[in-house]
Amino acid sequence: MKTVIVLAVHGMPPADFPRQELAEFFRLHAASETGRISGSAQERLSLLEDRMRNWPRNEGNDPFYSASQELASHLSRASGYEVIVGHNEFCAPSIDEALQIAADMSASRIFVATTMMTRGGDHAEKDIPAAIDRFRGLHPDIEVTYAWPFDMARVAQFLSDHIQQFT
Repeated sequence: MKTVIVLAVHGMPPADFPRQELAEFFRLHAASETGRISGSAQERLSLLEDRMRNWPRNEGNDPFYSASQELASHLSRASGYEVIVGHNEFCAPSIDEALQIAADMSASRIFVATTMMTRGGDHAEKDIPAAIDRFRGLHPDIEVTYAWPFDMARVAQFLSDHIQQFT
């Protein structure tokens, strides 16, 4: 049984993405969220989102991307499983694409973990489960486990132990 981990992280726009296009993206995204967007504007939003998601990333223009890749590498060594980073927004691959990459790697079991540790966020509570549901509809034969929510007592202990390094 091949197991793969999809590490679901937020994502951020690259620092060197053209400012005018970034502003246009957020303006159109806001209109889309309220349902006030025309078909041609929706097409433009999709084009801008695709351009931003596939923008070349490096430590200089997206330190969050680099840190997420570093975390994935550590998680792979710690778990013994291959890890694919999937992004909720702004960066490729998306969570949907990361799940498909795992399927293409012949995974029979996928664990989805996120760095979002607290309840109350739309990404952890809605967006990631929705991506998993879409994937399950396409791949009912692949076992997918969403390793969330976190046990707050364990998170608190982790943070307390971490703080001890600074005392």
